[in-house]
Amino acid sequence: MASIAAPLASPPLPDAADAAPRAVEGRVRALAWQAFEAPNARAAWDALAERCAEPNPFFESWYLLPSLRALDPRHEARMLRFHRNGELAGLMPLVRERRYYGWPFPHLRNWVHANCFLGTPLVARGDEDAFWRALFAWTDANAGLGLFLHLGAMPLDGPLHAALVQVLAEQGRESGVVLREERAMLASSLGQKDYFEAAVSAKKRKELRRQFTRLSELGEITVTREDDEAGLKPWIDEFLALEFSGWKGAAGSALASHQATSELFREAMAGAAARGRLERLALRLDGDPVAMLASFLTPPGAYSFKTAFDERFARFSPGVLLQRENLAVLERTGIDWTDSCAAADHPMIEHLWRERRPVGRISIAIGGNMRRRLFHQLLKAELGRKPAGIAS
Repeated sequence: MASIAAPLASPPLPDAADAAPRAVEGRVRALAWQAFEAPNARAAWDALAERCAEPNPFFESWYLLPSLRALDPRHEARMLRFHRNGELAGLMPLVRERRYYGWPFPHLRNWVHANCFLGTPLVARGDEDAFWRALFAWTDANAGLGLFLHLGAMPLDGPLHAALVQVLAEQGRESGVVLREERAMLASSLGQKDYFEAAVSAKKRKELRRQFTRLSELGEITVTREDDEAGLKPWIDEFLALEFSGWKGAAGSALASHQATSELFREAMAGAAARGRLERLALRLDGDPVAMLASFLTPPGAYSFKTAFDERFARFSPGVLLQRENLAVLERTGIDWTDSCAAADHPMIEHLWRERRPVGRISIAIGGNMRRRLFHQLLKAELGRKPAGIAS
C-alpha cells in the first residue's frame, strides 16, 4: 500500500459544538488550528501533554504548530478539541481527504505527515473511553462525504488502544487494521553495557571496537551529549548540512531539501529544547560531526527523532557507534522505553534494539447504516477476506 498522502484541497470541517449527544461524556469541537496559537490555548495544550495517557511529541504544541504552519498552507486541517469537566482533555488534528491512497474514497483522518512518526491523540489520563465516545459522536454527526475514519501511525498497544477496542466493541462499530508493522523499540531493565552485550554478538562487538580504533587513527574522537539550549543553532546547522550531504540530499528527501521541512526542524528543535524535551548526541572527529542524533524526551518514553551520519566514513559504521553511546538512555531517570521511529526492518537499528512496538493504520466505520454498509464492502475488499476488528 502507498504511504500516507499529503492533504488535498477539501471543504472545511464545520464547528460541531452542538453535534454531540448529551449522553456523551464530554464534547468534541472542531476548531481552526490557528486558534491554538493564542498563549492561553497553548498553555492548556501544554498542560494536557503533561497529564496525557500516552506521550506523543509530534502532537505537542512545540511540534504540531510548526508542522501545520509549514505543511498546511491552505489551512485544511482542523483541531478536534475534547473538553470534559470544563478543561481540555483531548486533542487531535483532523483533515478531510478526497482520496484514499490513490483510490477515490473520501474519508476523515488524523493529520500526519512524513516527519510525524506517531498519530496518537493527546488524551488526559483516565479520559480515554470518554474521548473515543465523543470523537465517534462527532464523526457520526459530521461525516460529510467521508465514508470512514482513518487513523494513521497508531500504536496497537497501550491504554488508548485498549480503550479504543472497548468502545468499538460496546458500540458494535466495525473497524479493521489495514496495515500493521513492528518497529524497533528499546525497553529493558538492563544497563547500557549489559544490554549491548546481550543484543550484539561477540563477533560484531569485536568488529565495532576495531572500527572505532581505525576511526580514532584519523583524529580525536569525542562524544557530546546535550539536553539544553546552549549551542543549539550551530548544532542544527551541522545536522542539516550532514543529512543533506548524503543520499537523502541527492534524493531530495533531506530536511534541508525543502524550506518548509527545514523551518519545521529548526522551530521544533528549539521548542523541544526550551521545554527540556530534547537530547542531542553527536560523534565527532576533530570537532566535526561524523554522526548525529536528535531525540525527544517525553516521560515515561522517548523518541529517536532524526539521525544522520557522514557517508564518507561509512566503513567505520559511525551510526552504529553513535547508537552504542545512545544506549545510555536505558539508565536515564524517568525514561522506561524509546521508540526508534524507524521503518520496520530497518537494516541498522533492528539488529541493535531487540524490542518491538506494533504500529498500524486503523479504519473505522462512521455515520449511518448506508455509509457503514459501504464501508464494510470497502474494508472487505482491502483486507481480502471477511473484515476483522482491531482486537482480532
